[in-house]
Amino acid sequence: MEFNLKIWRQKNAKTPGHFETYHIAGIEEDASFLEMLDILNEQLIREGCDPVAVERGCQSSGPVSFDHDCREGICGACGLYIDGRAHGPDDHVTTCQLFMRHFKDGATITVEPWRSAGFPIIKDLVVDRSAFDKILQAGGFISVRTGAAQDANNILIPHDRAEESMDAAACVGCGACVATCKNGSAMLFVAARVSSLALLPQGRPEAHRRAKAMVAKMDELGFGNCTNTRACEMECPKGINVSHIARLNREFLKAKFSD
Repeated sequence: MEFNLKIWRQKNAKTPGHFETYHIAGIEEDASFLEMLDILNEQLIREGCDPVAVERGCQSSGPVSFDHDCREGICGACGLYIDGRAHGPDDHVTTCQLFMRHFKDGATITVEPWRSAGFPIIKDLVVDRSAFDKILQAGGFISVRTGAAQDANNILIPHDRAEESMDAAACVGCGACVATCKNGSAMLFVAARVSSLALLPQGRPEAHRRAKAMVAKMDELGFGNCTNTRACEMECPKGINVSHIARLNREFLKAKFSD
């Protein structure tokens, strides 16, 4: 398979970015999207400017910078905006789980970084998602002692609540919800973290403080508000449901009224 890749190139957050187009051929249909980018970077390195060419004004941009880690769909690092969709044209997958067979041979593929005020660009397709870490540090944890595994297992939790909590905890923090939201809202991410703990007895003692602190930090970091378009739910690789946003709103209102 062969493709024309229209890729966003940007040196840093202060430098204007632009699209550059590359042609790549000989790609197996079972190659992942990140493997295809690896092959492109090897091609760019081979075709890069030598020292003499640089002195003569060669302007090669070099390999494309993109973020990744586990390549198993569990770390959330590999977020890319591909052909107008977070993580590309397949459903409920991260970019590293997207395979080239989902594209037509000879197609032009547009690749961009996450677009959000909360995720400033570092270089090319790499954005700074440390805002999510700051939101979690504000309250996405349990600080009370819950005992060892045996003690925790002695606390009876209805099966449906445990399953719902686990569904919320499946969030990998990739930021697709933010990138696909017209308002750049992080509500689905925050809701998943709050909901996963609010559904468990271990998370109840700090529930009010957690909801207020995480929402306040989200607002402080420049994320937008939710207007219930449900685009976040559609593009979430783990299928996190917007019902968790409803629970976050209830937790937040209860916390405010309890002050």
